Amino acid sequence: MPYLTIPVTPFEQNCSLLWCEQTRAAALIDAGGEAERLLAAVAQHDLRLEKLLLTHAHLDHCGAALTLSQRLGIPIIGPHQGDAFWLAQLPEQAQMFGFPPAAAFTPDQWLNDGDTVQVGETVLEVLHCPGHTPGHVVFFDRAEGVAFVGDVLFAGSIGRTDFPQGNHADLIRAIRDKLFPLGDAVRFVPGHGPESTFGRERDSNPYVGDATLGRA
Repeated sequence: MPYLTIPVTPFEQNCSLLWCEQTRAAALIDAGGEAERLLAAVAQHDLRLEKLLLTHAHLDHCGAALTLSQRLGIPIIGPHQGDAFWLAQLPEQAQMFGFPPAAAFTPDQWLNDGDTVQVGETVLEVLHCPGHTPGHVVFFDRAEGVAFVGDVLFAGSIGRTDFPQGNHADLIRAIRDKLFPLGDAVRFVPGHGPESTFGRERDSNPYVGDATLGRA
């Protein structure tokens, strides 16, 4: 499945536009802001945007989702229901960080570990990976060997766990027990910064690598 990474908001959050070449059906993962820019990318590639997927409910990952959903009449899918309290606090998040006003919302569908989401003929597997937030999920395209991991894992780092209901042990467990077993060759698109592979992070990540955790 082709995809395009579009950094949005002052936090440079990686919104991913992905699509099915056969049907031109498309989805946005983590539409955090700059709705017009995202729609322009959809139009540029002659795509039919049919759903909005959320890894978690921090403002920079979902701030434009409601606007796009209402404008286009398409569903918001995800994250896990553990992030409901973050979605309820979107107005306060926007005010705190100086973002445009954002309304609270409930997605059209919550996701659970083991669910799948279809975009055209492509199937994305859902992995519940709490720690950064309690309801964080990851989308995995097994056929292409690519994962969209939000703020769980970064090139050379991991997600913060000092936010309300964050949990460091849960985050490490999610990375080590759910993501790394998908395979060293799997590349991932993080919520911020450059792409990497699970193998590279196992080898060198100072927070969750094999050597750091004594599993070399």
